[in-house]
Amino acid sequence: MVVDTLIAGGTVVTADETFEASVAIDGEQIVAVGDRDKLPDAREEIDATGKYVMPGLMDAQTHVHDRSSIDTHETAGMAAAAGGITTYMDFSWMYVDHQPHKEPQSLMEGIRAKQQKAEGKAVVDYALHGGITDDQEGVLDELADAHEAGVTSFKMFTGGTFPVGYGLINLVMERLGELGGVGVFHTEEADVCDRLVERLKREGKSEPKYFAESRPDYAEAMAADTVLRSAQAHGAKYFGIHTTSRAAAEVIDGFREDGSLVRAETCTHYTVYDKSEFDRRGNLVKIAPPLREADDVEAMYEYLDSGTLDLISTDHCSYTRDKKEVDNWWDSTSGANQLQTSVPVFFDEAVNRRGYSPSYVVEKMSTNIADTYGMPNKGTLDPGTHADIVVFDPDATYTIDPEDNFSKADFSIYEGREVTGRVETTLVRGETVYDDGEIHVPAGYGEFVAREVPNWSNKTE
Repeated sequence: MVVDTLIAGGTVVTADETFEASVAIDGEQIVAVGDRDKLPDAREEIDATGKYVMPGLMDAQTHVHDRSSIDTHETAGMAAAAGGITTYMDFSWMYVDHQPHKEPQSLMEGIRAKQQKAEGKAVVDYALHGGITDDQEGVLDELADAHEAGVTSFKMFTGGTFPVGYGLINLVMERLGELGGVGVFHTEEADVCDRLVERLKREGKSEPKYFAESRPDYAEAMAADTVLRSAQAHGAKYFGIHTTSRAAAEVIDGFREDGSLVRAETCTHYTVYDKSEFDRRGNLVKIAPPLREADDVEAMYEYLDSGTLDLISTDHCSYTRDKKEVDNWWDSTSGANQLQTSVPVFFDEAVNRRGYSPSYVVEKMSTNIADTYGMPNKGTLDPGTHADIVVFDPDATYTIDPEDNFSKADFSIYEGREVTGRVETTLVRGETVYDDGEIHVPAGYGEFVAREVPNWSNKTE
């Protein structure tokens, strides 16, 4: 037997262990992992000597081609490939292009619209969360159809531009308790934040640092508590996205129990930056919810270690610098591009600066994402699964420069940061999509990932 590709001589890194081995690939699948001399010959051999061979990293929260991102699936996908991310999860919306001034559409219309935007554009694989962003009960009748279409998680906001009321959230969670899907929540108490914003405007506090005061940690914790009580009442799966604070993590921890119904994440920026970064980078680091205190950064690691926070995402949003660097923080766009930089930044912070193992990165940025969101062919190097693989050089040191962006964004919140650890090669379903600075597949290679209803009963933390 001759296989298509052999990745030879590297150190395999899974969520559980590291060991010297080679990986054999045929077609879109991994067919074997083991000693080089025990594996079949290959038409192509990739030399991974001195490198880590990881499952493709993933991003559970990416914004593409809507009001939160000027990136198309092509530019976002190229950035993802260069950053070692082989599957990302985008959002569909119930307003066209996620624009509040446009007419709302149905949940399924939003899903189909996002799939059409990705058609012929996606470079890596992608999945969708269904965004419930209009307070209409008709969405309850569409949840089963969305599950059938492979969309089994649904994002709702308790504040911001697209809040839905707790009454609809309660009904959605009741239905998800029956269907098995996941309610995904951006939790900030709307009235608390809105009134603080108005007060700060009246007081003329327009400097970027005051953004953090407009959306305090207790508002994040309050909303999380309310939604978690609804989820608990209906036996529904709750997922807390972009957890930023000790206050919110403590609330989630209080409801988590065995992890079979409650999971959560944080984002890369909340693991490396605190709110003092506003003094250095201004509105470039305006991200909602905001950067917090230094103690909250430490809390993210404490709760990642305990298992209360399961994974790390990017919350990638793409804008140009001129949309961020404006006079008043409330006129600046929220979010930052991170698909290309998240993995090396977190690897450097966690492994090199804090002493975690490379397996910790794989667990939090790959395996746990696949498990949480029902993608059994992703996040692993097990034979029979998709050959989504990253060859990673743990010794390469470089300085992050937005000139290298594949994203349309012309800045990086990590600009000037020196990191050690770099993505060398990225494979998606057996095909090399990125190698040594170059994209190797045409737009349209990436595919939509239809997801299963996830089984969370295997979590015991």
